[in-house]
Amino acid sequence: MNRTPRIAATAALAASALTLAACSSGGDAGADSGAFPEEDITLIVQAAAGGGSDLSSRALATELEEILGVSIVVENRPGASGSTAMQYVADQEPDGYTIGFVPVEIAMLGHQNFDVDPANYDFLGQIMLAPGVISVPTDSPHETLDDLVTAAQSEPLSVANSGAGSIWEAAALGLADSSGAQLTSVPFDGGAEAVTAVIGGQVDAAVGGTGETSAAYADGQLRPLAVFHDERHPALEDVPTAAEAGYDLEFGGWGGIYAPLDLPNEVRATLESAIEEAATSESFVSTIENTGAIAVYKNADEFTEFVNAEYERFGGLLGDS
Repeated sequence: MNRTPRIAATAALAASALTLAACSSGGDAGADSGAFPEEDITLIVQAAAGGGSDLSSRALATELEEILGVSIVVENRPGASGSTAMQYVADQEPDGYTIGFVPVEIAMLGHQNFDVDPANYDFLGQIMLAPGVISVPTDSPHETLDDLVTAAQSEPLSVANSGAGSIWEAAALGLADSSGAQLTSVPFDGGAEAVTAVIGGQVDAAVGGTGETSAAYADGQLRPLAVFHDERHPALEDVPTAAEAGYDLEFGGWGGIYAPLDLPNEVRATLESAIEEAATSESFVSTIENTGAIAVYKNADEFTEFVNAEYERFGGLLGDS
């Protein structure tokens, strides 16, 4: 008996069954293959390349790539004191493929006529803190913070910062308010650019983070006068705190990671876990400390509570315009 037609028919039926099975399980297959992440993740930075936010973001991105197994593409979107990047992040799909470095200004800008509200984001974890430092050019006649303040009480002095409405502008304004100094704000798109301006003698002074300041200090490119923190910084051991210099002021640039509001639970959990592992890794902590900043980790819940508390604090300090 010729069995060829029967074999062919059986093969055809099997192929049909496989096709039907694939079609009927298409949704499940898609869900099963949708384990996050499947593609590159973009990390938005609100400041120009080279500053503390950028350096911290790139250090974290390196760790996250190893943990998540995909590329983390760092994209700088400076402008409007960080609100340009913040609005961009808020407008993206909450799928985990766009996240951002969130600076302290997220707790400030909503009180200064910017359309920025912490309620519009998912906060995934704090990763660092950079106390503020006020510096002058190496050839400045001002040897101490009191020298600078005394001079500015007689005539206005220019002070560079990382942007109008930024934490470093707030530090200079706080110093002016508490001392009667005439300090004129000169905004730049990031702390690195502000520090570069003071190195070049374009301004009388600058306020930036320890991440931007310590390297230039080590190279002898500028003269830090005081650190706006409750204790001296390890990278600036010879620089007094503002309180030691006679001005009891604290301003710091903290930073963490956030995402558009309403991430899927599984995606959020994956990102939170990866950020914790990255931010507490020995290599990340070492890298951050080498930049002059301080590695500080808070988990998602702690960071969310902290951001909301900071938002309330700055509301009281700045007032809603």
